[in-house]
Amino acid sequence: MRCFFFKCAVISLLGIQFSCGEKLKSEPTTHSQYNEKPNIVLILADDQGWGDLGITGNTNLSTPNIDALAKKGVSFDHFYVSPVCSPTRAELLTGRYFPRVGVYSTSSGGERLNLDETTIAQVFKEVGYATAAYGKWHNGMQAPYHPNARGFDDFYGFASGHWGNYFSPMLEHNGAIVKGDGFIIDDLTNKGLEFMARNSNTPFFLYLPYNTPHSPMQVPNKYWNRFKDKELLLKYHGEEVENDNFSRAALAMVENIDYNVGRVMQRLTDLELEDNTIVLYLSDNGPNGWRWNGGMRGKKGSTDEGGVRSPLIIQWKNKLPEGKRIAEIASTIDLLPTLTDLAKIPLNTLKPLDGKSLKPLLFEEDINWQPRVVYNHWRSSTSIRTQEYRLDSEDRLYDMTKDIGQTKDLSSQFPQLADSLKQLKRDWLQEVMPKSKGAEDRPFTLGHPDYVYTQIPARDGVAHGNIVRSNKHPNCTFFTNWISTSDYISWDVEVLADGEFEVELYYTAKEQNLGAEIELRFGESTLVGVLDKAHDPPLVGAERDRDPRIESYTKDFIPMHLGRISLKKAKGDLTLRALNIPGDEVMDFRLLLFKRVN
Repeated sequence: MRCFFFKCAVISLLGIQFSCGEKLKSEPTTHSQYNEKPNIVLILADDQGWGDLGITGNTNLSTPNIDALAKKGVSFDHFYVSPVCSPTRAELLTGRYFPRVGVYSTSSGGERLNLDETTIAQVFKEVGYATAAYGKWHNGMQAPYHPNARGFDDFYGFASGHWGNYFSPMLEHNGAIVKGDGFIIDDLTNKGLEFMARNSNTPFFLYLPYNTPHSPMQVPNKYWNRFKDKELLLKYHGEEVENDNFSRAALAMVENIDYNVGRVMQRLTDLELEDNTIVLYLSDNGPNGWRWNGGMRGKKGSTDEGGVRSPLIIQWKNKLPEGKRIAEIASTIDLLPTLTDLAKIPLNTLKPLDGKSLKPLLFEEDINWQPRVVYNHWRSSTSIRTQEYRLDSEDRLYDMTKDIGQTKDLSSQFPQLADSLKQLKRDWLQEVMPKSKGAEDRPFTLGHPDYVYTQIPARDGVAHGNIVRSNKHPNCTFFTNWISTSDYISWDVEVLADGEFEVELYYTAKEQNLGAEIELRFGESTLVGVLDKAHDPPLVGAERDRDPRIESYTKDFIPMHLGRISLKKAKGDLTLRALNIPGDEVMDFRLLLFKRVN
């Protein structure tokens, strides 16, 4: 079996050498040795395209703070991510291509990292760093997939792939359900600023995975008012139709991100930490709509250049050169080895990495940097990028130095090169794709003995009978149309340890439906509660959307204390059903929250 970044093999035709992504070994290290280690602030935008910044040439908006990062730091001109959210996050966290680590979807459990993977947070935590993540996690909701179980001391945000409301929404803090405070990106940044202040005397790793400009297109009036009537001078170049209003909203959201990047940098200055903090900025995939993106082909979901090229900016004041631009290709798989190399900490992972440290490029060290390839994959599409060429998912070959829009297929002109890249693609797929459906068969975990809370949301459930999901995109949905005692909701779960749990059910219900008896069952254990409080708020979202959404609207769901249940360690179906229905329906159901009490 070939190992693409572990065995050093040279393809002479392409001039490509696959570097050995070795697991670094070092002597045991005490926490005291790391008092002067650099802090890390890693900022990830969601659905922001390469072309959505001033620094990349977009005159439709103003991003002075992100631009300043680039002017004071190093920018990678050809940095590549995955076509969609959770795969990019998985590669960032592990330094390994996402098909290796158990990720195969963006919802319903397919976003989870295998438990034998080591995350970047675990690596830094092991040597004494304080770690936190504030934002959109999207790599597993229930422990041991939850961010608190993957190396992050503190987590505030949401674990799903998208959220239905960006203004004081329902969020979580270390598993407990809480209410957000104001516009979500401002709120997440507030938590980051507080974390940096609390840990100003110890090394910290702060991950800010923002959830904008991902739809729904919600942004405060301050930013929207700059764009709502604005003529977009730079437009999408292709045949597809650009939705100007959607583009305006996305750019307004990016300006809000820029404002918050400025707040982060100012807080570092105020805390006198800027000289000892590495700040990174990137996005997770291409733009979420047809808008200006430098003439590249493709958007989010595509393995073409426009779907996978992202900005990468790294600033380390007085350490890295200012205003440097790096032309060599790089990828999210490189971030973990790069940051551990810069921080001079051991890279102790259970499995070898696909990525390589970019430190030699950052510092212009006198080394022989070997050409390489980067793979981009999603579902049935795979493309391969060399420094000069891209072989797309249809095996068409493009010279990316002259044809950024991928308009002229050169495969017949350079058949030997095309054939070599096709073989590399086939070999890579054979190497990284799972050989079984093991990841798809993973149940949802419940009741990890080391963690108090477990959320079991509608997102992860299966509706039976008349019950329907509020939207076909499951991430932030609820179940509705629960009208019969034969209707029920089920989850494929694994209870990880015996225990007793207090259970809350988040719902909305009309007055006439009070008195419904709700039964929760797992194996021989049952819990019955009675719906005794009416709560029938309107749908939330449309009043703040700047462009019509495709996701579910949401509601102001409230908790009902269902009671206490004793669960045994086992795998099986967790079910929720109504024993009687006094009115015309039971409720709209959002989630169950289990709290371990012993």
